Amino acid sequence: MKIFDAQYLDDLRGQAKVSPRLRQHRNVHQSYQEASQRLFNAIEPGSYIRPHRHASDPREELLIAVRGVMAMVTFDDQGAVTNVLRFGTDRNGDEMAVGAEVSSGTWHTVIALEPGCVLLEVKAGPFDPNQPKDLAPWAPEEGTSSAVSYLQQLMLMIKG
Repeated sequence: MKIFDAQYLDDLRGQAKVSPRLRQHRNVHQSYQEASQRLFNAIEPGSYIRPHRHASDPREELLIAVRGVMAMVTFDDQGAVTNVLRFGTDRNGDEMAVGAEVSSGTWHTVIALEPGCVLLEVKAGPFDPNQPKDLAPWAPEEGTSSAVSYLQQLMLMIKG
């Protein structure tokens, strides 16, 4: 049996806070060959996850908030925002979604709206690490100054 208690989540969050990418994932599955790929992803504000989709290796992706409040932003093929879903744990109110399932062809990103966000991600396996996701050609590359500006624009739109 695997136990995912507060200390487990606190440790993961601590790693995310000191990571240059401001996020850290930890696999629950033991192998990429497993039929179910499960992981926790701690995400701090300011972390830029380049918009992507999973069309090359089509699998739906289930995203469930474990801690914090996040926004999932979806886009059309040209990069225009099509939807913003705020989601978090039920402690944030009955009207708050706790997660979503994203189809393989949907361009999306997740943004932490407060410190200490933790996401549970689930996808069907097996997983081929050589073909993990399709990065949006219209979105800036991670680690660039353009990415910082792009994330700031998305944040303004979300809070707007």
